[in-house]
Amino acid sequence: MFSSFFPRPGQFFGSALAWAIFCVILWYVTASDWGQALSLGVFGGWGYPEVLPPDAGEEAQAVYDAARASAQGFWFWEYLIVCFAAFTAFWLVRAPHPWARWSVMGSALIVFVAWFLVQLDVMINAWFGEFYDLIQVSLGGQETVTGAQYYATLATFLKIALVYITVAVINNFFTSHYVFRWRTAMNNRYMGMWDRIRHIEGASQRVQEDTMRFARIMETLGTRFIDSIMTLIAFTPILWGLSSFVKELPLIGEVPQALVFTALIWSAMGTGLLALAGIRLPGLEFRNQRVEAAYRKELVLGEDHAERAEPPTVRELYANVRKNYFRLYLNYLYFDIARFTYLQAGVMVPYIALGPTVITAGFTLGVMQQIIRAFGRVEDSFQFLVHNWSTIVELMSIYKRLAAFEAQIRGEQLSGIELEPETQPAE
Repeated sequence: MFSSFFPRPGQFFGSALAWAIFCVILWYVTASDWGQALSLGVFGGWGYPEVLPPDAGEEAQAVYDAARASAQGFWFWEYLIVCFAAFTAFWLVRAPHPWARWSVMGSALIVFVAWFLVQLDVMINAWFGEFYDLIQVSLGGQETVTGAQYYATLATFLKIALVYITVAVINNFFTSHYVFRWRTAMNNRYMGMWDRIRHIEGASQRVQEDTMRFARIMETLGTRFIDSIMTLIAFTPILWGLSSFVKELPLIGEVPQALVFTALIWSAMGTGLLALAGIRLPGLEFRNQRVEAAYRKELVLGEDHAERAEPPTVRELYANVRKNYFRLYLNYLYFDIARFTYLQAGVMVPYIALGPTVITAGFTLGVMQQIIRAFGRVEDSFQFLVHNWSTIVELMSIYKRLAAFEAQIRGEQLSGIELEPETQPAE
């Protein structure tokens, strides 16, 4: 599943994680200060400004701070590109692979673009703060807000949104091609040994259907997972900073970094609850595919052989299908009760957490909107398993089937679930 597309999968993904951690640490320890000497921003108008004299006025200081922030932002993206390029070049040279251009370069590009989109989301979050502060000023009657100010603020949002939409659409198009190449790599591997594996039970279904579904789910789930990780990295520091406005929580009292604490605890509770409620679902989904395969095979054989698909045999096979579906429905019943209850209750969590601060007018409307939005982003990232558990269950089921198929190719012992009588095709 992975070695057909990625060079040395275990080492590749392990090194990607280690390299990401190293680059992040290096940035915060020292690399963020290298821009003054190494940044190329000076050639494009993003150079570092000259240091101000001690007697500089507030206006000059504001201009200086804005110019330096812009230069530092440009240097950050330069640093990020170098980190991605170094990792990609290392693997292209170290472990040549037929699909390296897609698996190595494509993976790096997808992760890079995901981070870019998250940064645009951060800009939109900051825009919400400015916009709602403007609304508060206008509706409060304290100052006059002109039409030019109002529509200029809306135009700023449209500019960011236009870039976001354009990049997101192109990225989704590329990701679809990327995942189809992954499916093609798996398909080519299995077809290359077809004469040896075609006699394995369900080989055609594994090669055609399971590789197709694996690719489809990886496109959806993989994109969501990367987005969750990037969002968590980008928005947690923002929520950490905004937590300075919230000094205490209802019933609990004063808590350091209350917003991050609330998001973490609430998300952990939900993840644990739904993992417990849905613990049996992967096995049931796996059995479901097996009993369906047994039933389907008998019907296919009955098209050419009159002695196959006889009523007693078909009735027994379909009874297995019915039994497993009913067990699946029952498990999804209490899983959905837990999931929908948790998600609906979660809507009110940030508002409850902000209660003491709202009552004492501890922030502006704009800051509140920033907090609600940042809290939602961090909470959603922590709740990746909560929101995607059904899809994860389906992926686990497909992975189990392909792993069993690989085990049969290698002549290894099958797992216990594969040997259960009700999951075996009729002979």
